[in-house]
Amino acid sequence: MDATVKQALLDQFRNYLESIEEPPVAADASGAESDLFTVLVELAAVRNEVRTESRLVKEALDQFRGVFGALQSSQATLEQELKRARAETREVGRTLLRPLLLELLELRDRLVTGLRQPAPRARWLDRWRRAEAESWREGLGITLRRLDRLLADRRVMAVEVMGRRFDPRLARVVGTTRQATVGSGVVVEEVRAGFLWEEEPLRAAEVIVNKAEAAEEENAP
Repeated sequence: MDATVKQALLDQFRNYLESIEEPPVAADASGAESDLFTVLVELAAVRNEVRTESRLVKEALDQFRGVFGALQSSQATLEQELKRARAETREVGRTLLRPLLLELLELRDRLVTGLRQPAPRARWLDRWRRAEAESWREGLGITLRRLDRLLADRRVMAVEVMGRRFDPRLARVVGTTRQATVGSGVVVEEVRAGFLWEEEPLRAAEVIVNKAEAAEEENAP
């Protein structure tokens, strides 16, 4: 073979080799493993951070629940103490006010007795005193009405017992009578008025109760 032809073939072969693109270099296996390990380490770190944050959040919630429970318990205790203090204050006030109210009721009894007293029979020489006596009775009536308003402001109300069956919680029997037209145990006369204070008995009424005969009770319809 001619040297010229040989040289030409070698040049063509060289050009062919040079024209072929080099294949891409495969990634280093150790590098890929290193990158995967880094990702796994980072994921583990993130997971640990999430666990730590979750634990911190749980501890904060537990502390908040404890504080909230303590506040609720303190509020309940405070409300109980306030209720107890109000009840004690109310009871002390009632204890101090009760004797005063009873004294006012005694004063009212005297006023009522004075108004029920019949006016003395005036002689012709004493007729000029009639106007003065009427003025005195009118003054008693005004005083009695003012006293009743004062008692009503303190929620002291008279007990209704006339014509009703005797209630030992509200009244006390000071006498009995026999009336055929009235049922047994019915109050027919109020000797002294009874009163309630805030719906509770303050002073029992003194009453006269009808006591029917046994025969009358048996024949009653």
